[in-house]
Amino acid sequence: MIVAYGIANLLQSVAAARTTVQHTFDPGLLWRLAGHRTYLIGLGCQVAGFVLAFLARRDLPLFLVQASVAAGLGVTAVLGVILLKWRLPVAEVVLLFLLVGGITALVLSAQPAPSKPLGMAGVIALLGALGAIAVLGVPAARLQGVPGSVALGALAGLGFSAAAVAARPLASASTWSAFLADPLLYLLIGHSIVGQLLLGLAMQRGSTTAAVAAMDAAGAVPAAIIGLVLLNDKIWPGREWLAGLGFLVTLAAVIGLTRYAEPQHHHAVAQETARAVRDPAPRQTPRLSPRVAEGPLSTQAASTGLRRPITRS
Repeated sequence: MIVAYGIANLLQSVAAARTTVQHTFDPGLLWRLAGHRTYLIGLGCQVAGFVLAFLARRDLPLFLVQASVAAGLGVTAVLGVILLKWRLPVAEVVLLFLLVGGITALVLSAQPAPSKPLGMAGVIALLGALGAIAVLGVPAARLQGVPGSVALGALAGLGFSAAAVAARPLASASTWSAFLADPLLYLLIGHSIVGQLLLGLAMQRGSTTAAVAAMDAAGAVPAAIIGLVLLNDKIWPGREWLAGLGFLVTLAAVIGLTRYAEPQHHHAVAQETARAVRDPAPRQTPRLSPRVAEGPLSTQAASTGLRRPITRS
């Protein structure tokens, strides 16, 4: 599960950066992202991770499962170092060790137990949350830069958190007919789709760091609290301190790792572009007639070798 989410984070952030920036809350962004094979592979990994997380939520408390989902960012960072030649500073090594330690503490403190039913009030609350997140996404989509990444990432995290809350009791369905007839299934799908759209918008705002940090914080904390209060999530007696410490360490390590899990190859491309502008390579230019060659603009274009930039979606 952790590995699947880690690969999904990496591939989807790369695809989002290569797609034309969307400034409105338009579901068509998901269709455009689907045009990238990288995004589709990442989405497949995310679905695999979601299925594994769904099965884990049948008996394991949400504070453990959600922290494990967020810990996929550690895998993203490692894969970025191996595949994309990201830098591996000492701080990242320390954060990776803290992440492993935090997850270990959560595993040792979590007591398996089936979920309690959420009840009709809970279903109505999740439906209201879905509408509220979608409505708030409209103005958030107009924000640019880091504020847009934070706002959209936080809303995406709330959507995924609500999906996790719906999945915990849904995973205990006794038969397929009961599973398909449960309104929690469709609330889970709705929250996941809205969360996926908001995450794509957040990653386009130029700060994957801010987007993922906000998403992880907003996605892990509410689900953990609701699970403990309403869904029969349990901690082994006497290990409450270990669970609290493990959760805080895991969340802090994940937020810290967002700095290094950002697709750093984009910075390398920017550096190469700047270098090319400073030291343009000599290139042959077509021979001009004397009259055309006398024009100052033609002389400047021929001497610099600059071309009109080509944009692509």
